[in-house]
Amino acid sequence: MSLIISDEIVKASGLSEDELFLEIVLLLFQQDKISLGKAAELLNMSQIRFQRLMADRGICVHYDVAELQEDIQHLTAKGWL
Repeated sequence: MSLIISDEIVKASGLSEDELFLEIVLLLFQQDKISLGKAAELLNMSQIRFQRLMADRGICVHYDVAELQEDIQHLTAKGWL
């Protein structure tokens, strides 16, 4: 599915098309509609770069206890912990 945003909306935003897309992806991430990985993928950037972008804007990464436990299990399985 493609989403068409009218030139009028883009112009009214004062943003370029790429900037507007970035803002939409950031908003979806902030609202827990997409994951960090999916957001980075949509923006064609690494997860680390996306995290830096969020840090520059003061946006917190969603990271809960379950995700921490999953990361610990993954690191342990790899022998890194």
